[in-house]
Amino acid sequence: MQQEQCKLGKFLRIFFGCHARPDRSFYFRGKQFPICARCTGELVGMILCIPTIIFWGCPSFGIVLLLMIPLILDGSIQKLTPYESGNIRRLITGIFFGFALIYTFVYFHRTCVWIAGEILKWIGQDPAAVDRVMKGFGGL
Repeated sequence: MQQEQCKLGKFLRIFFGCHARPDRSFYFRGKQFPICARCTGELVGMILCIPTIIFWGCPSFGIVLLLMIPLILDGSIQKLTPYESGNIRRLITGIFFGFALIYTFVYFHRTCVWIAGEILKWIGQDPAAVDRVMKGFGGL
């Protein structure tokens, strides 16, 4: 079990590109989380976003962009000034960003399906048939 946790932690650090600094990480029962507070928030947001999309769909793309702003601002201000945000703020901004990241993947998928459909129409495929197929694959 310990070796599996070690592998998962290493995977998460690589996946998120996480520094896993001890002072910016959460601890549970005296053990450091494998990723920092901000990356933990992103992971939580990504996981929670999936059922949210299933039940309520995606918000407008403008809202998705707004969800990204808190993390970008907090991280940038922290990088460029002596300001140091706390782990709770990092967690919350990470959750918003995790939601936005999954929503962005959904929009990217829809855009790719739409482009593929337009290309098929352009090369002479039946537009009504292409539209039916696109709708089944989640096109715009």
